[in-house]
Amino acid sequence: MIKNEHKQNFLRKFRLLYGKLLVFYTMKINTDSKLIEEALTRGVEKIYPSRQALETALRAGKKLLIYTGIDPTGKLHLGHGVVLGKLRQFQDLGHEIVVLIGDFTATIGDPTGKSETRKPLTRRQVLENAKNYKKQISKILDVKKSNLRFLHNEEWTNKLKPIDMLGLASHFTVAQLLERDMFQERIKIGGDIRLHEFLYPIFQAYDAVTMDVDMQIGGNDQTFNMLAGRTLMKKLKGKETFVLTTKLLTDPTGKKMGKTELNMINLEENPKEMYGKIMKWPDGLIVPGFELCARISIDEAKKITNPRDAKAKLAKTIVKQYYGEETARAAEREFNRIFKENKLPTKIAELKIEERKLNILDFLVKTNLAPSKSEAKRLVLQKGVKINGVTQKDWKKIIEIKTGMILQVGKRKFLKIS
Repeated sequence: MIKNEHKQNFLRKFRLLYGKLLVFYTMKINTDSKLIEEALTRGVEKIYPSRQALETALRAGKKLLIYTGIDPTGKLHLGHGVVLGKLRQFQDLGHEIVVLIGDFTATIGDPTGKSETRKPLTRRQVLENAKNYKKQISKILDVKKSNLRFLHNEEWTNKLKPIDMLGLASHFTVAQLLERDMFQERIKIGGDIRLHEFLYPIFQAYDAVTMDVDMQIGGNDQTFNMLAGRTLMKKLKGKETFVLTTKLLTDPTGKKMGKTELNMINLEENPKEMYGKIMKWPDGLIVPGFELCARISIDEAKKITNPRDAKAKLAKTIVKQYYGEETARAAEREFNRIFKENKLPTKIAELKIEERKLNILDFLVKTNLAPSKSEAKRLVLQKGVKINGVTQKDWKKIIEIKTGMILQVGKRKFLKIS
């Protein structure tokens, strides 16, 4: 058993070392001033210990091992794309990039920004969530280059013994962990703070130490966790590391665009849906959208003065990044067909209904165009429901269901009765 464990530890260290050597001998560092400036400013919230220190290292041609961690708690979305896009800038400069899949930490649940404890995930749920991650990430990072690797933190975290955990925890105080804003909020309202939530930043810090990274990149909501890694690296290895936080993509209320707020756009979203959802963004999201999500210059984006045109450019650019030029054009044409020309979509989903008569509220729920009768009633009262192009105003109406009938809810949901 002991020999087996030593062998596994040796193999893990060998793979990490081999990856570093491979990148060291095959990739050259680009010290182009303009590219470095872009990497250090666009979409960047803060750099620790300072931008000047990181810039000095980059301009000197120092090769850095840079990582971001992604817990497979759900689908990847544009918020992840912001961080991955920043990693791509450093990958193009020649630095070594690691995308760490948090298959262990996801079972704990990052408490960042949460007013209550996350529901724990099973290993099966975590693996299911992560199964398409690499394919989606390849739309942003260049998986063909030798300076990109994917690692999994359960590989080393599950090998920790109780004595190891005590050693790691001894480097942090309860007061330090209680500094987190969300914990302070819970204390104010009398909410619970579970002990395992305290351990999350310690496990994340251990990831940084195990991989011996030079730099971490993440959204600014991850600042506490990443600085924990910086602290542990100093204490255990005497090494100064960098932390770069990116701005968050937030809606007009200041809420993060993501899974919790139900306003996210997935990286594997249908391109037409992705285009349409971006076109629904308020004008206040146009500038942040270009800065954080679109790979075109900010100066180019600022030349577009009309908000509607700017939003269309943003939507097309983002869809193009994930699906290519032709698909982006098709999404744009379909959107214009429906919203500018008031025509039906080129393709409409079909559903067979056995009933011949239904109350309009039951009809909408039956076809899954409304999640509940109360929501269906709201849609009718707000004149958001059409049948064969005619707006429905009476929520008590009995609908005679006929083959070929077309239902429309809002501007983008269509269904044909077959």
